[in-house]
Amino acid sequence: MFRLKERLGKKFEEEVQFFKGWQKDKKGVGALIPTSIHTARRMASIVEPQSGLPVLELGAGTGVITKAILERGIRPDRLTSVEYSRDFYERLIRRFPGVDFRLGDAFALDEVLGERRLEQFDCVISAVPMLSFPMARRVALLEDLLARIPPGRPVIQITYGPLSPVTKLPGRYEVSHYDFVVRNIPPAQLWTYRRTE
Repeated sequence: MFRLKERLGKKFEEEVQFFKGWQKDKKGVGALIPTSIHTARRMASIVEPQSGLPVLELGAGTGVITKAILERGIRPDRLTSVEYSRDFYERLIRRFPGVDFRLGDAFALDEVLGERRLEQFDCVISAVPMLSFPMARRVALLEDLLARIPPGRPVIQITYGPLSPVTKLPGRYEVSHYDFVVRNIPPAQLWTYRRTE
């Protein structure tokens, strides 16, 4: 009973923190409450721990997806996670010691990644609120991300609209609908993108 109360208390605290973040920056925080654990696990399911490559996460928020990535078997030092909000970033570095958290803008990855900007990643797990940005910026970010992972490996993106948040550009990358997660508020659509071979 005590553990259940503790878990519920922590979840409520995360939701309050997320709502405050949304109030401060509606464009930078794409939803009213954090991603559900069900959605986070579906997103993390694309990770291949046996690849030996690190994983890149964008938009860590309260750390729900970060936790799911680590539960997939990725060591904390093999996860690089970019967060735009200083409040979230400061909580994340305390909650997940060993994870390489970077404070900064996902649209300026070379600058944010610094000495790791030329590194290859296994995949990218993105919670960037894409619908808040013009399509040209979304496409540029996606193509930047695809250049950082091996051909055939995915970038997975969460969105709350019915369509892919990044337009299809056949010949440059492939777009696939990955899942529709009802157990999320609001229900979430997951899309994957892969570099065309």
